Parts: sequence; structure tokens; C-alpha cells
Amino acid sequence: GTSQTWSQSGIASMSGKLLIVGCGDIGANTGRMLIRQGWQVYGMRRQGSAVPPPLQALEGDVTRPASLDVLAGLEFSHVLVTLTPGDFTEQAYRAVYCQGLANVLERLGAQPPARIVFASSTSVYHQNDGSWVDEASPTLPRSFSGQVMLEAESLLASSGIAATSVRFGGIYGPGRTRLIDRLKRGHIVASDYAAYSNRIHSADCAGALAHLLQADRSGQSLLPCYVAVDGHPAPLREVCEWLARACGLDVTAMSEEPPPLRGGNKRCRNGALLASGYRLQYPDYRAGYAELLAGSGPVGA
Repeated sequence: GTSQTWSQSGIASMSGKLLIVGCGDIGANTGRMLIRQGWQVYGMRRQGSAVPPPLQALEGDVTRPASLDVLAGLEFSHVLVTLTPGDFTEQAYRAVYCQGLANVLERLGAQPPARIVFASSTSVYHQNDGSWVDEASPTLPRSFSGQVMLEAESLLASSGIAATSVRFGGIYGPGRTRLIDRLKRGHIVASDYAAYSNRIHSADCAGALAHLLQADRSGQSLLPCYVAVDGHPAPLREVCEWLARACGLDVTAMSEEPPPLRGGNKRCRNGALLASGYRLQYPDYRAGYAELLAGSGPVGA
């Protein structure tokens, strides 16, 4: 009777309509999770054919404003921005994250969503002394990637649309095995390199984004930004040694390589994300990599 009607209308009011801008694997996995929770999800990419079903595909390139006409007449309750530059240059980053994002915001201005969630990066932090950082820590990035991400975050913050930036650490998972590949080629980070690394499994990236979008839709208040990493920052050398052993490689026979240019040396706290109610599938690098090496990992599904 009445209780059933009430619960159905309750579910209807909780469902959302999401646009994912730059819908790569993490965006697509987020979309799949939300579709299972009753959302309508549209994915927009330069090649619309690359958007996997059951997402509804749109073809648009953020760097070409005219192509965003594909959004005309569509209204979204939420927008998720998960952009990827073509290469690691300042020019490519600016084209996508600054100009591209500005183009999207201009297009959305006529019918703004309730909230935009933006996949950002812990590269916005400059700390290089192993200290702990969280959402309140100062951000004075020296790398162009960190500077551009911070500019994109401020672009969003000043857009007049409610926005949340999710600052991801180093993402690993299916198809993201750079560290393992280097070790298998016989290269390991130098033993005297003491810097910490912060990582997060791609399934938790999608999980955290879906969780925050659903939380916002349910009326939970979100912070302007969240640090999204697993619970155990670890020295990069320690991660490499553990991985090498797990792969059956002899660490002593490997050639030491100079430290990576990206990443800095800081320890990121995920307390705010956990306080929002998210539970990590992979709380540390061992849990995530063990499953990845066994070849049985979920891909956020």
C-alpha cells in the first residue's frame, strides 16, 4: 500500500542523470556502478564508439567547443569530469584541463547540474619531505601537472556550480601496471631512494567517485575536495621490493634506476573520504597488487 508507493517515489527521487566527460575506464566503471543504482548515465569521448554499453554514448571533444553541441537539450543532475591529456606536456595538459574544462563549463552554464565532480591529482601538493598532507594542506605545486590541476580546480570553484575535486594518488590496476613492467625489465628504484608513494587501485577510484555522486544525490553534504588514496603510504623502494618478490624476481640482480621525476615525497591521508562513508576494496598496495598479479582482479565491476 502506501509504504510501497512511498519507497518507490523515494527511489525515483534518488536516481540521477550523469554526464561523464572524458569517459575512460575509470569513468566507465563509475558509470556502470551508478547504472546499477538506478542512474541514467551518458559518457562523452572524442570517439563515441569507445564508450561501452550500457552507458549512452556521446561524441564530443572538450578542446573543440563546436563538438559540444552534442549536449544541447540534455540536462544532467550531475557531471563527472575524468579527462586524460594525450601526452605528458604542459601544452597537452592546458588544452584539456584548462581550456577544455572552460569549454565544458560554458556549455553547462545554461542548465547547470547540481554538482560537478572532478578527477584531480595529489600532484597539487608540493610537500617533498615525507610529511602528511590532507585536504587542508597548502598546495604550491612546482610541477606543471600539479599547477595545471590546481588551475582546473580553481576554475571549477569559481564556476558558480557546486564542485568537488577528488585528488587521486598513483593509480594502478588492470592495464595500469607500469611499475610491474619496469621490474620485469630488470629495473628497480635505487635502494637509497627513501621517498613515499601514495597509490589507489582503479576499482577504488571508480568506487569512490560513484560513492560521492550517490552521497550528493542522497542529500549528504560533500567537501570541496577529497584526497583519494589507500590507507598505507609506503616508501616506493619497499613497494618495488615487495612486488619484485611477488613476481619471483631477484632484487639483487636488478639494475638500480634514478628516482622517478614524478611523485614527490609526501604521505596523503584519506580520512575525509573514509569519513564520508566510503570503504576501500584495497586498503593497501599488497591487497591490490596481490589480486592483480593473480590475474583475477575486478575491474571496478
